[in-house]
Amino acid sequence: MKFLGKIQEFLQLEILDSGKQCSILEQQIESSLTILWFYEDGNDFIIDGKPYSFNKNEIVFLTEFHKIKHIKINKVHFLRFNRNFYCILDNDTEVSCKGILFFGATQLPIITIPNNELEKFEILWKMFSIEMQSNDKLQIEMLQMMLKRYLILCARIYKSQENFPAQKTDSDIVREFNFLVEQYFREKQSVKDYADLLHKSPKTLSNIFSKIGYKTPLQYIHDRKLLEAKRSLQYSTLSIKEIAYEVGFEDIQSFSRFFKKHEGLSPSEFKQTTTPEFD
Repeated sequence: MKFLGKIQEFLQLEILDSGKQCSILEQQIESSLTILWFYEDGNDFIIDGKPYSFNKNEIVFLTEFHKIKHIKINKVHFLRFNRNFYCILDNDTEVSCKGILFFGATQLPIITIPNNELEKFEILWKMFSIEMQSNDKLQIEMLQMMLKRYLILCARIYKSQENFPAQKTDSDIVREFNFLVEQYFREKQSVKDYADLLHKSPKTLSNIFSKIGYKTPLQYIHDRKLLEAKRSLQYSTLSIKEIAYEVGFEDIQSFSRFFKKHEGLSPSEFKQTTTPEFD
């Protein structure tokens, strides 16, 4: 089931199994965000070259930047939407597209639904399915409200299970920084570039990251560049020189030094490796 709005908004809701439409999992759609709720045990994936096995009532949150390959699927509740449909850009809340569930492409948020919360998810999914079949002027508002409720339920569990920091101001800045890195990692290289956008000094940013216990701001920038480079080397037909330019390096030598320092292999050596098999 798919909702399509007048300004390219979309929301897609499906129940997938081993014989149904699993190819949509591997489709890359610009500005899309995907939530997979695994309804049975034994679902095997490769995400960004790394094998994962998901069991019943686990939920994973994916951005457009993740490279997904499904190996084995039993039953999955699939929900995908784009930022036109739902994204609180002016109010950086925990359930916006720059909130904790879609914190960035360098990590993979996964939650497990507690037994005492399961009924809420079941009821909400049923309401989603019913509303997707409506056809009136209020449909998009209803679907947006239900999506927000879905994200709130997931965010509460994620914060509880991951001991997400309670200091709202600092964590907001970290999320905003990460969102900006997603937008500008190709052209903005230094912590100062992002500090200026956030109206903070580089030292203030570093102190916030240190206090909360995350990696340094520069590590986030480097990790995002490295991830994009690895994806391009593994999945695209671009040359190494073209990839170097795409991720913000002026010459292939600088890119090669950066890549080998962080990955332990040269770009050409990495490119020759194959995607790991799932075991």
